[in-house]
Amino acid sequence: MTLEGREADGQPQATLGPPANGSGPSQELEGHWPEIPERSPCVAGVIPVIYYSILLGLGLPVNLLTTVALARLAARTRKPSYYYLLALTVSDIVTQVVIVFVGFLLQGAVLAREVPRAVVRTANILEFAANHASVWIAVLLTVDRYSALCHPLHHRAASSPGRTRRAIVAVLGAALLTGIPFYWWLDVWRDADPPSMMDEALKWAHCLIVYFIPCGVFLVTNSAIICRLRRRSQSGLRPRVGKGTAILLGVTTLFTLLWAPRIFVMLYHLYVAPVHRDWRVHLALDVANMAAMLNTAVNFSLYCFVSKTFRATIREVIHDAHLPCILGSQPEGMVVEPVLKPPGIPKGAEL
Repeated sequence: MTLEGREADGQPQATLGPPANGSGPSQELEGHWPEIPERSPCVAGVIPVIYYSILLGLGLPVNLLTTVALARLAARTRKPSYYYLLALTVSDIVTQVVIVFVGFLLQGAVLAREVPRAVVRTANILEFAANHASVWIAVLLTVDRYSALCHPLHHRAASSPGRTRRAIVAVLGAALLTGIPFYWWLDVWRDADPPSMMDEALKWAHCLIVYFIPCGVFLVTNSAIICRLRRRSQSGLRPRVGKGTAILLGVTTLFTLLWAPRIFVMLYHLYVAPVHRDWRVHLALDVANMAAMLNTAVNFSLYCFVSKTFRATIREVIHDAHLPCILGSQPEGMVVEPVLKPPGIPKGAEL
């Protein structure tokens, strides 16, 4: 996700003038892409603005609630999986704020892209860094679950909260560094010239870092986990699919499905038809961006569906937040009956 989809979400494109030479597409453009005389219209209209407003209004509070619940579970159990899920949720929050709010809604819809190019390119660094962090923390979670199921003795000896935190910090630092080259990302909505060699390299780097390499890791590790469970079943042992494993498979599957359209449209724009000249590619990119951003808000439903422990912790968080409001609204001098606090999560409980 970048600022490239924001013009479609904003209002009139009158601020975007013709190419500097004023002579229409260049010969290079005509040879590389099919010539379509007019700039592609925004077929989706205001639908992306409404969609992103709802996504931010619902997804941000839900992710904040998820952060509090996972922080409590991580402090109680000190399990690496909770720390990874906590870091993943924080990355989703940053993505929603930087890309959905600042990018799509503020710059695209409110300011109608009247933003200096240097500011836009600097924001690109934060956007790509947030994407990279979210995806590669999911990779850490996958490797941790693989180690726990396929090499349990080594996992118990090597895992610790300190080591988990260091791994998360290393991924966040690497995500920020890998986001710096995307300062020069080509804005496909504004630039009429075909992609340069630099932009082609950046687009392929984006696809590899965000999708192809992580999905390769997901495929290998998840396949190993499933084969391990099948071997247990064939040997007469009951194949126990833990809730942590179920959440892992759900998170990786949702990411793979929701991000696939974005990657496909990106490569289609690069080699077949440009977004700014073909309204069908324009519409496809709008839809693909909306699907990819949905990935930042669906994990809460997955956690609630799979984990009874997570549901109990959410109820506890809501109860603790509601209790001060009840006490504050009581008339002065009224005696308040003690309220029983929901029991804590038993030590060693699994997600």
